[in-house]
Amino acid sequence: MTNLSSFNIAIDVVSDTVCPWCFIGKRRLGKALASRPEISFAVRWRAYRLDPTVPRQGLERKAYLKARFGDDDRIRRMGDAIRDAGATEGIQFAYERIARTPNTLDSHRLIRWAASAGVQDKVVECLFKAYFEEGRDIGSASVLCDIADTAGMDRELVSRLLASEADVELIEREDALAHQMGISGVPTFIFANRYATSGAHEPEVLLQVIDRLLNEAAAATGA
Repeated sequence: MTNLSSFNIAIDVVSDTVCPWCFIGKRRLGKALASRPEISFAVRWRAYRLDPTVPRQGLERKAYLKARFGDDDRIRRMGDAIRDAGATEGIQFAYERIARTPNTLDSHRLIRWAASAGVQDKVVECLFKAYFEEGRDIGSASVLCDIADTAGMDRELVSRLLASEADVELIEREDALAHQMGISGVPTFIFANRYATSGAHEPEVLLQVIDRLLNEAAAATGA
């Protein structure tokens, strides 16, 4: 295959900011893309809410998990599996630091605004790290403003936007569309609007999809 640099692959990542497997999936996607440095990728993060019933102020995490999953042993096993998987990707999950389960609407709004600022990937990474490694409340406007500031966004503008209802309906529609498309688990990766894979797959699995697209594009262009 020749002239691979002419190929551009759009990847839509349907994700929630309180989904640990989405954090793991992000790291694995990064490894896959780094394995094809000659290709141009446009990664776009799309909103999905695992539980839109969480109030805007969030909920006490231990009580929430107990109500949602019931069995303490089950919760512990789930946490251990996530920690083990995260460790292989350089993620140090610190569930003991997390006091609240946030409503993720505002974090998704920040991700959308970050795209316009050209720092979407950085903001997504910062949100995951803030919540899962630092135990910060990413439903808090002040925490979101800190993240925006760290990523190089206009803190004052983000603060004003968060205090308004800007893009609330848009995020709700995007979330609803994902469910209408049949997406029931995240992360879900949609490659070039043609192929989709759900789950935090190893980089090799994602590369199979990427290489399939490249081969198809090369065959179509005679490259």
